[in-house]
Amino acid sequence: MNLELWLSLVVICMLGALSPGPSLALVVRNTISAGLGQGFATAISHGFGVALYAAIAVTGIGLVIVQSPVIFQVVQYAGAAFLVYLAVNALQSSGSKIDLSEKVNKVKVNGWRDGFLIAFLNPKLAIFFLALFSQFVDVNASLQQQLIMIITVGGIDTIWYCLVVFGLSRGPILNKLKSNSHIVDKVTGVVLLLLAVRVVIN
Repeated sequence: MNLELWLSLVVICMLGALSPGPSLALVVRNTISAGLGQGFATAISHGFGVALYAAIAVTGIGLVIVQSPVIFQVVQYAGAAFLVYLAVNALQSSGSKIDLSEKVNKVKVNGWRDGFLIAFLNPKLAIFFLALFSQFVDVNASLQQQLIMIITVGGIDTIWYCLVVFGLSRGPILNKLKSNSHIVDKVTGVVLLLLAVRVVIN
């Protein structure tokens, strides 16, 4: 994978992580209700769950390439179409509807379990990664390139949510994120659209 493609993957992963959703709400809840330790546990295990899905997607696409380049091309164009669908939804979005400031009582939580399960039990992640990685994996992709993609996805997710946990004790980071979520959605939509277009013009 060349630097340009890798940077494109980094940007998409960063925007995906920045967009408020159920995972962010869970990280916030566990941090507020059980402390920074459980917050970091939730963030790290969530990143592991995301990386595991990424590994499954990359391996599956790799097998398709080896067995049938024609089927891979179909998967690639179907993935591009799905990215266009996601882009349109993001561009039409008016921002997050999730209440990130909800007060919770102190309770016992298992951040390692919660973070992993909310990622791994989300079938939309599987579809998203199949669509996304079909735009990046090529016939000559080596194991090293695939590992770079997996580590990039899991690493960015983990780092972002760890920053959220840390930010909860440092300032109004979540309010700023929520108030600007519509901007994140719009930028995400444009980036996904450009990635889908790249398949058509190449």
